[in-house]
Amino acid sequence: MLAAFSAINWQQPWLAHLKEQALPLLAATDWRDALNKAARQRDLCNQHGHPIHFVPQQQLPSQLAYEAYIDQCGGVPTRDNLHDFFNALIWLHFPQIKRALNALQAAEIIHRKNMPDTKGSRGSQRDAATLFDENAALFICSDPSMIQALRQHDWGTLFIQNRASFGRQCETLLFGHALLEKLVQPYKAITAHAWVVPVQPSWFALEWPQRLQQLDRVLAQQLSDGFTSRELTPLPVLGVPHWWPQQDAVFYADASVFRPMRCRRSAA
Repeated sequence: MLAAFSAINWQQPWLAHLKEQALPLLAATDWRDALNKAARQRDLCNQHGHPIHFVPQQQLPSQLAYEAYIDQCGGVPTRDNLHDFFNALIWLHFPQIKRALNALQAAEIIHRKNMPDTKGSRGSQRDAATLFDENAALFICSDPSMIQALRQHDWGTLFIQNRASFGRQCETLLFGHALLEKLVQPYKAITAHAWVVPVQPSWFALEWPQRLQQLDRVLAQQLSDGFTSRELTPLPVLGVPHWWPQQDAVFYADASVFRPMRCRRSAA
């Protein structure tokens, strides 16, 4: 596990929002014990008020779904690997969003069990929540034209013409723990599913703790009402300005990564 942790480059800009909480965990003799202490300090809990605590994977009963276990007792099965380490970090940073996603997943599991004709089907809501949980990026923006450029896959407008706006009118925060794991060994084609968060320009003047708490609260409320995967939009994350070297016109011209929007077929 030490080798896996040592592969993380904490100087990468996409890890800036996690670094402060992560390094003390890695410095501890037992990172999972340190993680549980941090969870208790933050009073993390699931939708039923059960304290969130991180347990060895073998505590998950074989007949019980991972999401259902978290919902029933607050235990989060956690292996000694990067995937589960990043999942735990996201619990520390965005506990309300994680709680909302788990509630949606658990409700869908119960719903499917009560419908005999859906045996073996996960359901679209559970799939959407899992996609968000694993691969979401939060695209926080006060400029409607940049949001439109993202949704229309207008990468030149978004990343080149508005390059100076990143950090001032737009910010990207990574949420998905599988996405974070992939970026330990980054490659150009890594693509997130972006959730757009429109904000007022004043949002960028707030201190980081205020922004984090506001994001966690507002997004949790939005997600709790349910959503579909269609509300997420592709975002080639290494196209974010300053997240990769040599981001010139040739870099962004690679249509295998920066794909144009598909034309919708007209109705016959």
